[in-house]
Amino acid sequence: MSEEPLVQPESGIPANEVPAANLPKPAGPAWFRHLSSVLFIIFCFELGLFLLIYPWTDSWTENSLSLMAPDRIGAHWRMLWNNSSFRGAISGIGLVNIWIAITEVFQMFSRRS
Repeated sequence: MSEEPLVQPESGIPANEVPAANLPKPAGPAWFRHLSSVLFIIFCFELGLFLLIYPWTDSWTENSLSLMAPDRIGAHWRMLWNNSSFRGAISGIGLVNIWIAITEVFQMFSRRS
């Protein structure tokens, strides 16, 4: 039993193959798209760098967010806040942000050519 691809009746093109002319074009002028990409890359990279480094500094344990929990759960919250696995998870989110920034740089340069 062979399956034939679905064909669009008016054009004879298989339904899973969309011609490049039918793809939606990005909205806005080219300079705005490039500026948006650059700003997104900078934001992701800086946020990633911050999340990668900050959990391992002394100010992570002494900030007001770690002291916000009420007294009855405060000890458990501070224990979680200072846990190396929790800090590693936050740093992992930072690595994901840096990875997003790097892939956006490669995509931006591949779109130029």
